[in-house]
Amino acid sequence: MMEENRIEDVLSFPILLSERIRNSVSEAGTFQADCTELDKQADRLSQMLRSSVRLSTAAGAAFYDRPARRIAADLSKNLDRALTLVRKCKGRSVLRRVVTIVTQADFRKIQNLLESSIADMNWLLSIYDKDSIVFSLPPIASNDPILSWVWSFIASIHLGQLNDRIEAANELASLARDNDRNKKMIVEEGGVPPLLKLLKENSSQEAQIAAAIALFNLSDDQERVLLIVDELGIPIIVQILGDSPMRVQIRVANLVSRMAEHDNVAKEEFARENAIRPLVTLLSFEPFMDDPYQKPQSIHSIVQISKEKEMNSNHRSHLSQHRKERENETVEVKHELKTSCAEALWKLAKGSVSNSRRITETKGLLCLAKLIEKEKGELQFNCLMALMEITAEAESNADLRRAAFKTNSPAAKAAVDQLLNIVNDSDNPSLQIAAIKSIGSLAHTFPARETRVISPLVKQLGHRNQDVATEATISLVKFACPENFLCMEHSKTVIEFNGVPPLMKLLRGGERTQLHGLVLLCYLAINVGNSEALEQARVLNVLEGAERTVAAQYPELKELVSKAIYHLNLYHAGALPHRQSYNNIP
Repeated sequence: MMEENRIEDVLSFPILLSERIRNSVSEAGTFQADCTELDKQADRLSQMLRSSVRLSTAAGAAFYDRPARRIAADLSKNLDRALTLVRKCKGRSVLRRVVTIVTQADFRKIQNLLESSIADMNWLLSIYDKDSIVFSLPPIASNDPILSWVWSFIASIHLGQLNDRIEAANELASLARDNDRNKKMIVEEGGVPPLLKLLKENSSQEAQIAAAIALFNLSDDQERVLLIVDELGIPIIVQILGDSPMRVQIRVANLVSRMAEHDNVAKEEFARENAIRPLVTLLSFEPFMDDPYQKPQSIHSIVQISKEKEMNSNHRSHLSQHRKERENETVEVKHELKTSCAEALWKLAKGSVSNSRRITETKGLLCLAKLIEKEKGELQFNCLMALMEITAEAESNADLRRAAFKTNSPAAKAAVDQLLNIVNDSDNPSLQIAAIKSIGSLAHTFPARETRVISPLVKQLGHRNQDVATEATISLVKFACPENFLCMEHSKTVIEFNGVPPLMKLLRGGERTQLHGLVLLCYLAINVGNSEALEQARVLNVLEGAERTVAAQYPELKELVSKAIYHLNLYHAGALPHRQSYNNIP
């Protein structure tokens, strides 16, 4: 992508055209009065352009040049047309005048174009006036009034007084909430950098809230989230998250959730900036005075810990400053902040091992467990979903699983206790499903003696909600599958807790329920084929019937079903099965 010319150079070109028009007017042999009028219009435009150059020079990097560039490009075209027309009026021979025909209508057309350019320049200079926001429409945006408003609002955020900057940010937030076209326009016209700057400044709580809401409304698309990342917005967001009044922190936590939800790059950038630490701190309202990290395993972790300790020292005075404000806030505001922080942790943990690890390292696991126990409604749900995503990452990452969910870890025990409480006592299927999924993700961490985690899952096989029963089946599969070292012991526990009868009923459920129920039944047959419970439930007959249909519907299960039939025949028929193709199954 080519680098843009400096705004001073862009504005200088139409000034040069104005000078050329003046020189050509002095040589005009025909339509001298009309040429003189064009010269006056060009001179007026030249003066406005020079004013714009002075403003841009004085403002420096704060000068908002998007509308100036657009208007200067349109104005240059009109001045070039005027110059061409004036040159046609230069004194020439009679023959040349006949060949080059110029009419009064040509002058009226160009004069109208220049008047429109003058109106555009008047509008441009007005939006750089720091006194108020401009809501009028320039001719260049007559067919798209939203564009002129976006320009005006962004310019006000750059250059306006504080009240105007707040109003302009709120207006951009409102436009972004309306539709995707407005969002795209705000981003393309350079609205993100000034909003980040406004968010970073500590001059006004209202200004930070307005900026955070506007950025939140823009952040529902991966491309726009990446733009915020590219504008170095994440360090600003994390800084404000850890050092602001609570009402600002609520909006910033919501922004973190939205960005993490829509882009994985942003999610990992938040991990690098350690957004987890302030979120967990706010969730507990207790700053961690001891070192929350485990013994570092790499130079990178040592450097990161040193960086965070330095940040903690620098921000201690700021945190103290906001402590009194926090204590004076209403219970509703405190609850809303916790709810927003829990959601942010949920979105950050989803699909991210690094963020999940940081949550467990900053005592977040224990904090989530306590809130799941004490809270209800959205806050409890968000905490549970965060825990579900952490366990999902632990399932796929052995290092995280061993570090965070050791059997002797108080935080891990507290988390599992609350998951079991939800499974046993909750009457909300959504909560039960999340808790059941979490327990299933931790299936590899439980020893054989930990039968208390299997009993609630077996109980849910008979749940009246088929989705809950299906999730219980899926989780039990993770206990009974061969990838689990203790699959035989866990399978025996499932049968001991009378899991076979409700499992047989699930085979009459929907297609998804049947599929997972069949898989679990096969694993039970393979692991505990000599069980009387399987024989009494006539599982062998069920599996033989399933074998005839499974090949067509689920060909990937054919081998598993055949293996289960083999094991049941081995124990219950007293001899090897007649099917020779399975004689080599162990």
